[in-house]
Amino acid sequence: MMFEYFSITDPGLIRDNNEDSVAFDPLNQVVVLADGMGGYNAGEIASAMATTFIKTELGRWMAEGGHESNGRELKRAMEICIDNANRSIFNAANANPQYTGMGTTLVMGVFQGPRAMIGHVGDSRCYRLREDKLVQITRDHSLLQEQIDAGLISAEQAKFATHKNLVTRALGVEDTVLLEVNEYRADDGDLYVFCSDGLSDMVDDDQIAAILGRDGTLEEKSQALVDAAIDGGGRDNISVILAQARAKPVRKGLLSRMLGQ
Repeated sequence: MMFEYFSITDPGLIRDNNEDSVAFDPLNQVVVLADGMGGYNAGEIASAMATTFIKTELGRWMAEGGHESNGRELKRAMEICIDNANRSIFNAANANPQYTGMGTTLVMGVFQGPRAMIGHVGDSRCYRLREDKLVQITRDHSLLQEQIDAGLISAEQAKFATHKNLVTRALGVEDTVLLEVNEYRADDGDLYVFCSDGLSDMVDDDQIAAILGRDGTLEEKSQALVDAAIDGGGRDNISVILAQARAKPVRKGLLSRMLGQ
């Protein structure tokens, strides 16, 4: 399985700075997106620390043999990287008064052949488009999601809630954090969408699916998602990474090539 990637980030219409950060390593098939929070500039420091650390460390682990690991080993490597990134952000926040209270949500993916390992902390999301059907494959770590799960409000009522952005997990806020990791099988043609809530709060799932289902390149689809979020109000930073799965072409044998088959 091969993957094609494209990423985009935009400050939106309201924010002066961009506290989102995106990174991917196409060689080692590591994708990471973070949505920072905190005081002046602190959010963008936290998100940049997270994406840089995870891309570098997990990419190195993959390059040194991780491509041959099993699912359990890969999950553990992801958890260790998140733990180390969390401690780095937490320590920086406590050592520098201007960074006090900073943190970041995060969603990440590691693609290993047909295996897709998706991890997240907070309300940054991953969707998968398969055969024109869009499914959210992460579940927000948020107060709103907990209320939905408890039956206190419906999913329809949640669309109009005023406390959408109260997350229950984030990197850098405490000295430990739990990464939720789930394993999926990647099929030929699957399109994975990693995004910050600047997209998911402004554009509903049906509209996201319609944009992704259009003809066009990953760059064109990514820009169309950002444009839709801006048209919807652009109240937050908007970040998207698209990862498109393609089955590796079957290599013909020497005799077949000689015979032109």
